[in-house]
Amino acid sequence: MTDGPQGPNSRADLSIGFVGLGNMGAPMAGRLVAAGFSVRVFDLAPLAVGPLVAVGAKPAESVIDCCAGADLVMTSLPRPESVQSVMAGEAGVLAHMKPGSTWVDLTTNRKELVSDLAAEAPQGVSVVESPVTGAVDGARTGTLTLFVGGQPRDVDRVAPVLEHLGTVIRCGALGNGNVVKLVTNQLWFVAAAAIGEGFAVGLANGVELGTLWEAIKNSVGDSFVARHDAPSIFAGHYDPSFSLGLCLKDLGLLDELGRRVSAELPMTDAARAAFTQAAERYGEDAGELHVAKQIEDDAALSMRLDGHWTPHWEK
Repeated sequence: MTDGPQGPNSRADLSIGFVGLGNMGAPMAGRLVAAGFSVRVFDLAPLAVGPLVAVGAKPAESVIDCCAGADLVMTSLPRPESVQSVMAGEAGVLAHMKPGSTWVDLTTNRKELVSDLAAEAPQGVSVVESPVTGAVDGARTGTLTLFVGGQPRDVDRVAPVLEHLGTVIRCGALGNGNVVKLVTNQLWFVAAAAIGEGFAVGLANGVELGTLWEAIKNSVGDSFVARHDAPSIFAGHYDPSFSLGLCLKDLGLLDELGRRVSAELPMTDAARAAFTQAAERYGEDAGELHVAKQIEDDAALSMRLDGHWTPHWEK
């Protein structure tokens, strides 16, 4: 992955197989195409492939066709079960990868599954995890944060490619990347569950919502949720780009990690209860910030705020 004619670390002769063209995967694959890499793409939804082909990606007929000859295989899938289905066993992608190639899993995954699959990898095939954070706008603009775990030499090999997607944080051994990602989500879930409560207390006591929001952003109450997510509440769509079902998936993975802590985790437990209640009320396909809508509905308050709230996935 040395410098080539199209610029540093953008060599078209490095072949990438990219599996999973959802809300996050599609813009990440698109950035790699734009950087000059040779990218073959596959998704179970054929309509997801067309826009990538239109900007220069190559379509694959199957997941094996996408990955078997690739130097670098990248997966961006919704759940650990999806990764297992695609990668594991004699019919899975890992068994068909060529010696010298590397698999990078961008999925927020179960720590043990990544390690178990790495143990199945054929001789000469390396495995690196790189779950990401930064939402769809971060994927589109290349400003994600990537939590990378794996052998240092393997991480060194793929880091120049990952840097086209955002900031690489080296987290240590394989598995650590997913632990770090889930801890960041743990804190996000607590903040997302709390911000609706804060808005409700202010509104119920006569504070104008715009004033309250400005105060929060310029105080110790500031957070990514306040700055990035609150407009999805104001607009009333509650961010459909990430579902309550995916929140519950990550909260389940966090529960597994939390069992190793010899103490109560009341904030995390409360957040899981709030997201579970929201999913039961609005459905798992509803946007993540319905965790705030349930407070809005129960309190009979409106958290609409006039403004040009361009959805973050369109920025």
